[in-house]
Amino acid sequence: MPAEPARAPRVFCIGRNYAEHIRELGDADAGHCIVFMKPYTSLVPAGQAVPIPTDRGAVHHELELVLEIGTGGRHIPAAQALRHIGAVTLGLDLTLRELQQRLKQNGSPWELCKAFDHSAPIGTRVPFHPGLDLGSIDLELRVNGQLRQRGNTRDMLYPPARLIEILSRSWRLLPGDLIFTGTPPGVGPLVPGDVVLAESPQIGGFSWSIERLSP
Repeated sequence: MPAEPARAPRVFCIGRNYAEHIRELGDADAGHCIVFMKPYTSLVPAGQAVPIPTDRGAVHHELELVLEIGTGGRHIPAAQALRHIGAVTLGLDLTLRELQQRLKQNGSPWELCKAFDHSAPIGTRVPFHPGLDLGSIDLELRVNGQLRQRGNTRDMLYPPARLIEILSRSWRLLPGDLIFTGTPPGVGPLVPGDVVLAESPQIGGFSWSIERLSP
């Protein structure tokens, strides 16, 4: 069983933030920023086993840059947003893909396919500094040594500063809040026994093993 999950006041997640990922799923650009949330029980620290359900269809990995808010605030303009970032890391937005497709067809919320326990493995936070260009972060994900995802944050439709501006219009951002910023293309299924490695030369590497969720 995984250790007690890491805690955060809130876990914000961004959908459809890379055009190539939108195309690979056959979706349309919504024309606005898609936001959903996960509970803190979704978080699994690096190095831990990630229990996944095996009775609700495929569980897909989605590699993401994750921001941690250091200084909170509301109505934060994009020009000042980077000052509010305390740390960065990599994370996975695990998704029950078939269930998501059904929910999208019905126009239903995504929580059942996105916000289940252990659905947000997260790496160790790395302190943010102004020399780290969040507009050019390389991202790679390997499963059992095989490259699955490769991307760069320059391809985001809504870059990190803009995301903070958007979120802070509706919520007063709090220290420790996490923002999963969306995934590049190459998403695919995970099964028990897999070993997942998320890497960025600018941030580091973090791994998890996948196991079956016990009843």
